[in-house]
Amino acid sequence: MPSDNANIARHLAAMAARLPDAAALKVPRGRTRSGDIDYLALTFSELAAEVAAWRALFKTRGVRRGDRVLVMVRPGLPLIAAAFALFAHGAVPVVIDPGMGLKSFLACVERSRPRVLLGIPAARIVSHVFRQKFRTVEVRIPASGSPTARLKSASQLTNFQLEMAASAPDDLAAVLFTSGSTGAPKGVRYTHGMFDAQVELIRSTYDIRPGEIDLPMLPIFALFNPALGMTTVVPEIDPGRPASVDPRKIIQAIRQENITSSFGSPTLWRKIAVHCREHHLALPTLRRVLCAGAPVPPDLWELMSPVLPNGELHSPYGATESLPVSTIRASEVLACTGGTSVATEHGAGTCVGRPLPANEVRIIPLSDAPVAAITAAPALPAGQIGEIIVRGPTVTRAYDALPEATAAAKIPDPATGAIFHRMGDLGYLDHHGRLWFCGRKAERVETPDGPLYTEQVEPIFNTHAEVRRCALIGLGEPGRQRPAIVVEPASTIFAKSSAACRRFARELREIAMRHAHTAHINLFYFRETFPVDVRHNAKIHRLTLARWAADGAVGYESDPKR
Repeated sequence: MPSDNANIARHLAAMAARLPDAAALKVPRGRTRSGDIDYLALTFSELAAEVAAWRALFKTRGVRRGDRVLVMVRPGLPLIAAAFALFAHGAVPVVIDPGMGLKSFLACVERSRPRVLLGIPAARIVSHVFRQKFRTVEVRIPASGSPTARLKSASQLTNFQLEMAASAPDDLAAVLFTSGSTGAPKGVRYTHGMFDAQVELIRSTYDIRPGEIDLPMLPIFALFNPALGMTTVVPEIDPGRPASVDPRKIIQAIRQENITSSFGSPTLWRKIAVHCREHHLALPTLRRVLCAGAPVPPDLWELMSPVLPNGELHSPYGATESLPVSTIRASEVLACTGGTSVATEHGAGTCVGRPLPANEVRIIPLSDAPVAAITAAPALPAGQIGEIIVRGPTVTRAYDALPEATAAAKIPDPATGAIFHRMGDLGYLDHHGRLWFCGRKAERVETPDGPLYTEQVEPIFNTHAEVRRCALIGLGEPGRQRPAIVVEPASTIFAKSSAACRRFARELREIAMRHAHTAHINLFYFRETFPVDVRHNAKIHRLTLARWAADGAVGYESDPKR
């Protein structure tokens, strides 16, 4: 393999040579008689052998360099081994979240035009039922539905060398789809160089070292671990229904396997933290918890502190198109003087930390139109809210087969050839250089009194003890929208009657009047559950809630004087 090969799979080969007998992967397969979790365990050398077997299979089945391969396998051994084998082969894995809904999923398949389908039996059936959407597929390769399935040939490989195609940094490595939480899902084009940059940024930012043990509660994050030299412990979680996770199983895995690092959404970590508090448990082996997918509420930072006596909660900010952009840690959020959580609860937005040194973040005037060049988008001064843009080594240059979406989201810099990505978020930089997130651009509410932003409004109402979470929505045409708050009560019985709803609304109205920018909000809706994204189960579909309210849901107007 040439020394200048940028193929991301080379990191696994390097770890197999450096740490051949160290544990690379553990996949749960049941319980022992004593009640411990029973794992299928592979060392780095065994994982590399599995990857080599997968690559041999792809060769036999006629997969070619540059082929797009739709990967529809279970999280665990098949996903990790197949993905690295495709990288090594020079093929391009296409990864689409099946939880986005069948219609969106099929649209993504059709647009990504895969030549190969690697799928479990159910996936192959879907490809035949919806043959027109899969019409570009020429090769179907079966995969087991088991997350612990090994290829028989892997165990027979000895003295193997994990060979790989020569790849340049700009060569396409994968197409990963966004969740589509505020629009249609889009395929993001990742190059080998971008994956390399992500590995290095994650390693250096969070001081990750080979030999650590990770429990990634988002399957795609498991793909970074072999390159980082971390042991991957696959969690017992249904990626299609993450909110249904049993926190006891996650806690058992952390304690049994001495997990040092974990990634998950605020929804998942809240369930785990609440269980730990109720049962007086701590997780002393954890050095770091990365929590992302939605803003981390102030109370969750506090809830997690006793759970991590020897570690700290971190929240990286970014998106599929650029990750990580910035990061913040619990000690800065909860500092006795100058902590950001108090400001968040008073309407300042959510602080997402300082941009990483490799990134340049700017705030530009809000616009829904494409921006032809960075010279047409002057940077706003500190403290002024605008649109967040970023350039750096992990910023993707284009969406897949969506030139209009690319033009809308990317701003070229003619002087350097670099690309700024428009995050689709609104925020500002404070005078300390910290980035504050104020909400999604598509979810802002344009009232006659001026714009309202979700992250400057919702945390104010979330301080009510009976509010589990809430959503700012706008009713009517932009510029003349009436703001309203939809509340998901902490107790499902709290807002069952009209009288209870009216009383609840009066209390929320009193909270609204304490702040100038929320003082004119006096319409409240109550709903038992919120529509959220499948990937993190944390991003609220506010536009869906706005349609629900406009379609005749019962709202409660309130004036505390009445």
